[in-house]
Amino acid sequence: MEKVDVLIIGAGPIGIACALESKKKNLEYVVVEKGTLTNSLYHYPLNMTFFSTSEKLEIGGIPFISNNPKPNRDEALEYYRRVVTANDLNIHLYEEITSVQKQGTSFNIASNKAQYEANHVVVSTGFYDIPKELGVAGEELEKVSHYFKEAHPYVLQKAIVVGASNSSVDAALEIWRKGGDVTMVVRGPSIGERVKYWVKPDIENRIEEGSIKAYFNSNITEIKENSVRIETPEGEKELENDFVLALTGYRPDFNFLEKMGVTLSDSANYFPTYDPETMETNVKGLYLAGVICGGMETHKWFIENSRVHAELIIQHISEKASTLQTEN
Repeated sequence: MEKVDVLIIGAGPIGIACALESKKKNLEYVVVEKGTLTNSLYHYPLNMTFFSTSEKLEIGGIPFISNNPKPNRDEALEYYRRVVTANDLNIHLYEEITSVQKQGTSFNIASNKAQYEANHVVVSTGFYDIPKELGVAGEELEKVSHYFKEAHPYVLQKAIVVGASNSSVDAALEIWRKGGDVTMVVRGPSIGERVKYWVKPDIENRIEEGSIKAYFNSNITEIKENSVRIETPEGEKELENDFVLALTGYRPDFNFLEKMGVTLSDSANYFPTYDPETMETNVKGLYLAGVICGGMETHKWFIENSRVHAELIIQHISEKASTLQTEN
């Protein structure tokens, strides 16, 4: 059994930031990640460009230099990889945590590969692994995906893109530019207000000119092998269809949090309980970092404004350790 001061679950940017801070404070730590390094970023669309400039994505005070003010996916992957390798951070990849149990003042943690004992646990697992499903018949069909990687599979195909967020808009535009027949189905009355400001006029113009079809205030009611039924303000319609991209967002693994004893506020928002000054949950010694802190409000926390969580958490852990040493 490996014994550490801090076990960090998740090797995304914020998990890496927690590892950097732990190393600075001379704490014994390990990061355990069920996928590849920065697993969520790796699964982003190949041509994705970040909303923020590179300096706002920096962690640990390490400069992030990109070719353009707003870096792309590949530049971010390279930056965080170099941060990890240059600092020789202790990260275990492709290892999934299966159990976190509080035992006295410490934690017993089990993964599919090892056992750990930790004085503190930091959960920085993000929210990209569990999609918000449509809940309609046919959603299980092979033609339906909740993720978009690149446009090539949809060339010369009739693709429906569900949603009006950044991911939906980027997918619709890219598929259309690669020769796909794109229809957007949007629950609200317009394209989302949070869509990147340099992209929003583009999608609105494509819809206005008819290059991309859009049904607003509409919902999918059934997905079939060769068509999709949607409910619109003008009544129900059935559209010929080859692929459905249901890019309706994602959510954290609330069941995992509850199993660890973290209380959630309600059944609508699922806000986890934590102290915003230290990021410690109602379970002493268990901390949350990054977007998981927002519950269902996954637009609340980003790399830019949650990287400070690493400093808050590790400073609190370090102060507790110093107090304990003084008392002893």
